[in-house]
Parts: sequence; C-alpha cells; structure tokens
Amino acid sequence: MPGWETLRSRVVYANAWLSVREDDVRRPDGSTGVYGVVDTHTPAVYVVALTEADEVVLVTQARYPTAEVSVECPAGATDGEAPEAAARRELQEETGLQAASWTALGTLRSMNGICSEHQHVFLARGLTRAAPGPSAPEEGIGEVRAVPWEAALAMVRDGSIVDGQTASSLLLAALALGRI
Repeated sequence: MPGWETLRSRVVYANAWLSVREDDVRRPDGSTGVYGVVDTHTPAVYVVALTEADEVVLVTQARYPTAEVSVECPAGATDGEAPEAAARRELQEETGLQAASWTALGTLRSMNGICSEHQHVFLARGLTRAAPGPSAPEEGIGEVRAVPWEAALAMVRDGSIVDGQTASSLLLAALALGRI
C-alpha cells in the first residue's frame, strides 16, 4: 500500500467471525508504530427493502457491544454464500419477507480505518410475506416495521438511526432512486 509498510504481523485474537491482528508498521512519514486491524471472515450484506407504499422496512436489534437497541436495515454476514443469496436469506430471516426484485447498489467499507469488512448493499422491491416468517430470534430482533421513506431519512437526521452501515445503505438507495 502506498506509504505504508508492514514490518511484522501477528494475530492476537480469532474466533469464527473475525480476527484481530496487530501489525508493526512503517508509516508514510517514516516513523514506526503498531496498527490494530479487525479482519472479518465474510463480507456483510445490507438490504434496503421498499414496500409498494414507498416505506422502508427496518428492524430493531439489541446490540451487545453498545448495550443499546438499534434501528437498522435487515443485514448479516454472507456466511460463504454469494452476496445476493445472503441478502435474500437475511431479509427472510429477519423480517419474514421475500422480494421479487433485487438490485445491487454497491459495496462499501465500514470503519475502514480499523476494519477490513465490506458490505454489499441491495435494494429489494416487490415484497411479499414468506413462510414461516422471521426466524432469527438469537439475534435479538425485537420489532419489524415499515416507515415512510422520508421518515427513514429523518430518523438518520434526528439520531434515531445511528448504525453507520444502515445510514450509508439508505444513502446508496437514495442515490439509485434519484432522491438526492
């Protein structure tokens, strides 16, 4: 990478989902130091699901690291699947919905200053109820609701949506839909 040199790298923690490595580096200014990096083992997918009434489907999820309930787009890890297949699975698991139309909106990097994860963002339309319904209770999903498009954007502005990956996914959808 231009300006950076890895002198030594070691994994200091690993589990099934991620690893943390500590790299001895030479910085662009020539000084040396330590850089910590979180490497995720699979990419993430985020789904901006739009109803026929122009509402965004959101979930509330208890987030352990922050000890808060977070309002988010349906999302999850690819778990070795192709991104669109994982997005379809996550939408059904978290909301009980399936979509007739899928559009890939782009790939983003979340927290690229400390983390290697990237997220694939999809727009899902033509929503219908799938059987059997939401099936991911272990994830702490408490509520599934559809809010008008403008209300979802207002939730980002007023701090009701603080998840950066949800906010960036909504931005990609807004750009694709010609709304900004």
